[in-house]
Amino acid sequence: MADFDIEKKPNVNPASKSENASGADDSDALRLAEMGYTQDLQRNFSILSLIGIAFCMSNSWFGISASLITGISSGGTVLIVYGLIWIGFISTCVGASLSELASSMPNAGGQYFWANELAPKKYARFASYFTGWFGYAGAVFACASVALSLGSAGVGMWQLGHPEFVPEPWHTVVAYQLINFFCYLFNCWGKTLPAVAKVTLYISLLSFFVILVTVPACAKTHASGAYVFGHFVNSTGWKSDGMAFIVGLINPNWIFACLDSATHLAEEVPQPEKNIPIAIMATVGIGFVTAWFYCISMFFSLNDLDKLLNTATGVPILELYYQALDNVPGAIVLETLLLVTGMGCLIACHTWQSRLCWAFARDRGMPGHKWLSQVNHTLDVPLNAHNASCFLVGVLGLLYLGSSTAFNSMVTACITLLYISYSCPIVCLWYRGRDNIKHGPFWLGKWGAFANIVTILWTIFCLVMYSFPSTMPVNTGSKSFLPLTNLIRLFR
Repeated sequence: MADFDIEKKPNVNPASKSENASGADDSDALRLAEMGYTQDLQRNFSILSLIGIAFCMSNSWFGISASLITGISSGGTVLIVYGLIWIGFISTCVGASLSELASSMPNAGGQYFWANELAPKKYARFASYFTGWFGYAGAVFACASVALSLGSAGVGMWQLGHPEFVPEPWHTVVAYQLINFFCYLFNCWGKTLPAVAKVTLYISLLSFFVILVTVPACAKTHASGAYVFGHFVNSTGWKSDGMAFIVGLINPNWIFACLDSATHLAEEVPQPEKNIPIAIMATVGIGFVTAWFYCISMFFSLNDLDKLLNTATGVPILELYYQALDNVPGAIVLETLLLVTGMGCLIACHTWQSRLCWAFARDRGMPGHKWLSQVNHTLDVPLNAHNASCFLVGVLGLLYLGSSTAFNSMVTACITLLYISYSCPIVCLWYRGRDNIKHGPFWLGKWGAFANIVTILWTIFCLVMYSFPSTMPVNTGSKSFLPLTNLIRLFR
């Protein structure tokens, strides 16, 4: 923290904005110059490609599928159907809170920049540094959790096609590393990212509709409405159904955990004060609708929940596809659509975490900040930050070799660390006074204040309740790494 000082920004003359704009709108470059920063990246993202990045980051229906084992074992269909509604409400409040701040102060630093601007001057440096590290750690864990879900899906498909195959943790880790590297490559060429974002958005929506229609149409039997909307299962080992339900909420919560992603592209999109709030709220809206209808469709097609919970593939959604289609190749094709969609999610995650790393390094918040803050102008990407972050994601994948619940630990770390980073600038905003800052085009007044309160209270709830293990009893191989993770980041 010794070198970190966000106040030591480059001395940029607003009059030279045209030199820094690199083809971007002059007013956007001027506003950035007034904040003390140069226009280092081109504003290549349109509102559609920005929504593509933001939505593909959450990819709600994919996220529900990828983390289905957590939700379905902690409350059955009830948890996911009703948990999605609750988390949809929470995420609307979180998204509104972030949108207000992004509209008022659009900057690639996002949360840590806002904390610095809003905190009392005496504590601004600490608040910004604290927020930045929690936000970056959450982004890295988000990438790791997505990569691990994709690695598990790949190994699961192989097992379904080869019943004699017994998956081992190292198989999943190898698949994890290969997928992480493959998705890393897409973020090495900045000018292609907007097109990639649009394509992955279209692939996600197309795959969603194909699976949404195919699975219930091919299922030979269908569950009743009473089963879908009222069947509760607790196979976690927790004696309390309420506790099982709470820890299982990480399933729907995970899909909306990364709502800040669009804020870190503030310097790559025109009119960020308007377009970033649109992207954030569109992500929540599209995400909830697709996830909820997808879950309803899948659960009506469910034949045997016990087989789903104990599938040899280790991938419950793949077992559900197989039950519905009664056909191995067909189930693998649908899971492949899910896998490709998930890769789009991981590509978007890498875009997000690399921008956050670069912005934080630009303000001297990272070790080796001079190297990490460099932009490769030929490729138009912060390549050093991208390389370093993807390396960290690769290292985190090794956790799966030592813990069968590494995925849950990554997911809970992603959720809680990011929520802490959201709440810090919100607390600073309330200290400053909501009416004592210059509002952007997106400002909700009293409703915004309500959204702020909900966000802070939910952060506290998650920090406490999600630290509990997802299954009982706890042993060395199934313990959660979340409390340790939080302590490491706090005292780094």
